[in-house]
Amino acid sequence: MSTTIDTNLLLSKNVSVRNTGSNLGKDEFLKILMTQLQNQDPLNPMEDKEFISQMASFSSLEQMTNMSSLLSKFVNSQSGPADFLKYSELIGKEIEYKSETADNGVGVGIVKSIKQTENNILVELNDGTEVSSDLIKKISQA
Repeated sequence: MSTTIDTNLLLSKNVSVRNTGSNLGKDEFLKILMTQLQNQDPLNPMEDKEFISQMASFSSLEQMTNMSSLLSKFVNSQSGPADFLKYSELIGKEIEYKSETADNGVGVGIVKSIKQTENNILVELNDGTEVSSDLIKKISQA
């Protein structure tokens, strides 16, 4: 006697994945909890332990969200000023930089000031030339 399995009955054939496009956040969690409380059986209410456990989960979620947000802000605030301050140490020093206008492809000058643009740090030399920090090849005492 031979047994065959109809492949149309396999779960892998009939599974449909529902993608809502977003994860549950703290607002959705709170709405679910409130709906649970409103619709509970008055003769058999939610046990204190369950309620406390769900509130602790909600509190933890909220704190993790706040901490993640603050950490992101902190990281973003540290990257810009740190680079700018790092390059300010070049003021008064002589630099060699890659230059297309110089005969040998290398320009030389003494740093007068530092400028920060949206995506780069510019070094201004005593003669008014502005050099991108990416083009600096050598730094030495003036």
